[in-house]
Amino acid sequence: MTNTEPKQTNIKSSYSGALLVATGILFSRIAGLVRMRVLAHFLGSSDAGDAFYAAVKIPNFPQNLLGEGVLSASFIPVYANLVAKGNKDEARKVAGVILSLLTLFTSIVVAIGIVATPLFIDLVAPGFSGDKRDLTIKLVQIIFPATGLLVISAWCLGVLNSHHKFFLPYVAPVVSNAAVVLVLIFFRHETSQSQLAVYAAWGLVLGALLQLASQLPTTLKLVPHLRLSLATKMSSVQEIIKNFIPVVISRGVVQLSAFIDSILASFLPSGAVAALGYAQTIYMLPISLFGISISAAELPSMSQAFGSENFNIKLQKRINSAIGKVTFFVIPSVAAFLVLGDVVAAILFQTGKFDQDTSLYVWRILGGSAIGLLATTLGRLYSSAFYSLRDTRTPLRFSIIRVLLTTALGYLMGLKLPQIMGLQASWGTAGLTASAGIAGWVEFMLLRKKLNSIIGETGVPVLVITKIWIAALASAAVGFIIKLQLTGTHPFINGAVILSVYGVLYFAICALFKITEAEQILKKVFSKFFRK
Repeated sequence: MTNTEPKQTNIKSSYSGALLVATGILFSRIAGLVRMRVLAHFLGSSDAGDAFYAAVKIPNFPQNLLGEGVLSASFIPVYANLVAKGNKDEARKVAGVILSLLTLFTSIVVAIGIVATPLFIDLVAPGFSGDKRDLTIKLVQIIFPATGLLVISAWCLGVLNSHHKFFLPYVAPVVSNAAVVLVLIFFRHETSQSQLAVYAAWGLVLGALLQLASQLPTTLKLVPHLRLSLATKMSSVQEIIKNFIPVVISRGVVQLSAFIDSILASFLPSGAVAALGYAQTIYMLPISLFGISISAAELPSMSQAFGSENFNIKLQKRINSAIGKVTFFVIPSVAAFLVLGDVVAAILFQTGKFDQDTSLYVWRILGGSAIGLLATTLGRLYSSAFYSLRDTRTPLRFSIIRVLLTTALGYLMGLKLPQIMGLQASWGTAGLTASAGIAGWVEFMLLRKKLNSIIGETGVPVLVITKIWIAALASAAVGFIIKLQLTGTHPFINGAVILSVYGVLYFAICALFKITEAEQILKKVFSKFFRK
């Protein structure tokens, strides 16, 4: 019943898994950035761009409700534990039931979604009207079928992760992003931005199909003789459903927060919704690479060890180690967003319809997003810890508090504060992301306080965090000075020089301060390139 694998092996396996997840995410995020750059080139911050990014949010809602995050919290802990115990027959049956339930429920949701799209548009983007509203409706109806494909793809991810197959499910979105890029390039001579947005929507559907197809063969090999079934009375299935419902509600609450941002942004000047989409793509990079990767790799290992001797102590050590790594990488991301946000936006997107003014606009939004970046990333780690403890209700309660705060603060800081301060209405987008960041810190502190009461103190020493902040801000200041000297240089060259200097300087200062993560990376580099 207990895990007999040596502890050190488990830890190394977990870190190896985190590296594989991070590598897969890195490739998929690079592909996503290429997709966003192509979209930015053709759509910019136009009405067609607003319509496309608003349209993507609606099908994303059921996808996120039923997809990766929910399955990671409910399905993986139970299924991975069955696999670890060698109970292959029950694990196979559970996988078949969950796949059946997801397929059935998602099909119903997709059908309803396509028919009810006009109503959803009025709820999510009430500020849209005329041709802009009509285009958004058309795009949503095209994209909705992709939701079902991506939910099944998330089921594949859950199975693969439980069997410690991390790379494939996280690199699979590369083919999805590639499909959109190739479709846009093929139809690039279309003069209408609206028609290009329609082609991009069809590209998303094709990409979702390819993403599922890339994972399904390997998944089915891990679950041989899989049979679809609705045998929901199985105890393991009952446990998954019991955990599933609070997580669905929790994800729904979080998604509601994103919809509220879109609703408020729809009342801001044209281009606000598209600019938020570009900023969120950048903002999600550090969260995905350092938060999701570590959490995804840790969750199966923690779940397999659930109930073993000294589990709480093991969990505390894992969390503290993971926090140190997340902090080392995310704090410099925060500094870069605050000080060099225009450089980051320009090197990624500035071309065609995405001009320098749009880069500056996105910088404002990134500045607001930076407020809650560290809290949001660490919050994912703490939520995973609760999921491994089979507690899905605590993250739910705190996510509700977060959304209530986001809504109230978003209305005040997004719509009212710019008027009070005499600023342009477009500054409201920064207010929206800043309000979400403040709420994110509240949620994180509640999660940490509760988990600490269960497993003991968690976190990074204040002195270490202070050193990391000094290194990040000092390096960003140097990057800013260089930026002032490179005015007029091509955005890509400008960004490559500034961000390279920033990254090298940050790492050097951290090594000088003897930050553990910097020293470990240096040791690995020297052992690889200077081994005898």
